[in-house]
Amino acid sequence: MTSSVRTAYRRALVVRDGGSAPAVEELHLPEVGPGQVRVRIRAAGVCHSDLSMLNGMLKPPYPLVLGHEAAGEVVEVGEHVTRVAVGQHVALNWLPACRACWFCEHGEPWLCSTSSGSATLANGSTLDGVPVHLALGLGAFAEQVVVPANAVVAVPEELGWANAALLGCAVLTGIGAVRNTARVEPGSSVVVIGLGGVGLSVVAAARAAGAASVVAVDRSAAKATLAEASGATDFLVWSDTLSKDVRVRTEGRGADHAFECVGRAATVRAAWRATRRGGRVTVVGMGRADDMVELSAFDIFSSARTLRSSVYGSSDPDVEIPALAREVLSGALRLDHLITDRIALAEVPAAFDRMSRGEGARSVVLF
Repeated sequence: MTSSVRTAYRRALVVRDGGSAPAVEELHLPEVGPGQVRVRIRAAGVCHSDLSMLNGMLKPPYPLVLGHEAAGEVVEVGEHVTRVAVGQHVALNWLPACRACWFCEHGEPWLCSTSSGSATLANGSTLDGVPVHLALGLGAFAEQVVVPANAVVAVPEELGWANAALLGCAVLTGIGAVRNTARVEPGSSVVVIGLGGVGLSVVAAARAAGAASVVAVDRSAAKATLAEASGATDFLVWSDTLSKDVRVRTEGRGADHAFECVGRAATVRAAWRATRRGGRVTVVGMGRADDMVELSAFDIFSSARTLRSSVYGSSDPDVEIPALAREVLSGALRLDHLITDRIALAEVPAAFDRMSRGEGARSVVLF
């Protein structure tokens, strides 16, 4: 133990049950055990996955602390922790790899079979004596968190808290989908459906990869300015004629690549139809388990398209978060246009409302 910090009450955004609105509550945090670290959260992005836990798309247990896209300062480390020290700036990793399972040993740590990512776990935190669950194993809408040491990645202090937070989810997910999963080639055509923080990161990464055209699509016409700032060559408002509109802009063939960043069957089908024969469809959005995508067997055969998902950008955060941080510091990667609202913890419910209406890009809680 290298700090005098002990078990304490800290503020966090908690949903008590499925019918409750999120509210700031006082949590009792656990002591730091071996292999764990305590992080004082400095910034946390409001991600659509958090909203999905609130609006019923996902079915988490309660009470629940929301939040998973965050950065902060290490204030305490447990025994056997060597990867970070007290005082270091870190981004949180909601899908930490065990480095020992089959997937990790075969170069796919984003599919780690023992990771807490995508689960909602309790770590000893309590609310009025009741165990509290943590969104994606982190529960980062909180003043402090206690997490496994492999769930933090050291970042340069000069990066800034908000930028570091975004690297941990939206940016890593969106850029990874382009670079690692789809491997967009220079001169290719791309369509991106859904322009939240992840979708806008996909747009920027596609242009940076040399895509000749990037058609950005959203249901909100107000997203046009954000799309342009991210590098889109065209902007379309979602409609039933989307595939036709995309083909008009791609010499009648359809896009070489389509990225679905919403997580709905309807938009997956639209991405499929907007892609040329032999093209690639990458699903980045996380949808409902019962929202079924239907494609005909003949269409799958005759179109020769590839349909796959991109989990956390098919990335290794331990390697790619520091690499992305270097790109930000060098000026090769800009993130300022992704942050449209800087808010306090109690303002997260209003940020969810804006997200539901399709307004803005990322809201970031600054502690």
